[in-house]
Amino acid sequence: MLVEVCDRNGIMLLPLDELERKYPEAAVMKTNCLDDCNLCRVRPFALVNGRRIHAETGEQCMKLIEEAVKEELELFFGG
Repeated sequence: MLVEVCDRNGIMLLPLDELERKYPEAAVMKTNCLDDCNLCRVRPFALVNGRRIHAETGEQCMKLIEEAVKEELELFFGG
């Protein structure tokens, strides 16, 4: 499972490495651009297996990212 984040996005201020510790199946990839600059400037966001996750605050976004990771794992491992 891949969680992609732009290194210019506000979400980078949060402890993303915690996701990898909590969910070893998830890899956080920090990149210099996700080609979504309009969203990147406005709010925290990430891609979870290609699915865009965003929220008003970094903390809200982290919760949504974690929920998306859990959903993906449930789909993959069957609940």
